[in-house]
Amino acid sequence: MASLFVDHLTVIDCSALSAERGLIGASYIVDIELQGPLDRQGMVLDFSKVKKQIKRLIDDSVDHRLLVPTKYTGLQIAYQGEQVALQFRDQRDFLWQHSSPAVALAQIPLTDISAELLSPWLQQHIQEQLPRGMQLTLRLREEQIDGASYCYSHGLQKHDGACQRIAHGHRSRIEIFIDGERSTAWEQTWAKRFDDIYIVTRSHIHGEATDGETPMLLLRYRAQEGDYFLNLPKARCHTIDSESTVEHIAAHIAEVTQRETGADNVRVRAFEGVLKGAIAEKCAG
Repeated sequence: MASLFVDHLTVIDCSALSAERGLIGASYIVDIELQGPLDRQGMVLDFSKVKKQIKRLIDDSVDHRLLVPTKYTGLQIAYQGEQVALQFRDQRDFLWQHSSPAVALAQIPLTDISAELLSPWLQQHIQEQLPRGMQLTLRLREEQIDGASYCYSHGLQKHDGACQRIAHGHRSRIEIFIDGERSTAWEQTWAKRFDDIYIVTRSHIHGEATDGETPMLLLRYRAQEGDYFLNLPKARCHTIDSESTVEHIAAHIAEVTQRETGADNVRVRAFEGVLKGAIAEKCAG
């Protein structure tokens, strides 16, 4: 038997229902090892096939989905035709309601979602789909970020692919330059504003309600995959006028920062998960 490894095979960008934190965005880097007999080429598996086949299995299972811990006692699930409706009450008694086509969800038999808990489940799930004789070891880890970062969720109604799902997200870092100088203070300001936030497109707001004394925001839209609904605490929302693409998020941060600081120039590098994102600049006047 021989082994190969691929570090940073892919990144899982998703949202999850967390017992402690409610709805959160997450980005998990995937490292794998694959053990098996050598083929006629002297390989366990050609690296190009590893990157395509195993990455596809991972993406199809959890990427750009809402991860739902089905063993959590505060969860209720109902099936309504093509729709799956969730009601999730976290440990702080905040209510999260979500309805979508089944493809937008990954129902996982855990009591909570974290990299440590998710790794063995995903390893076994992928292992069951590999050829006999191959043994997979899989590890999820978060990007090492020295500085400001935040977790956010969003939904892109107009997207042609999986980003149209109303609850998927990212763990992202941010860089802000004010009049040419890096400002870690403003990076921390935005990290605090956006941590565990849902970035709302204003046109997705269907109304408001209350859960006990908690103000709630009701979001609705129809996308190519079907109808999407999300009801969540208003305090965990940040509303912008545009679609919540990373390009628009970067532009929003730059515009608000320039207005609040009065700087001549603000330049923002906003990340969408790991090693990708958008740049925006805003100048006075």
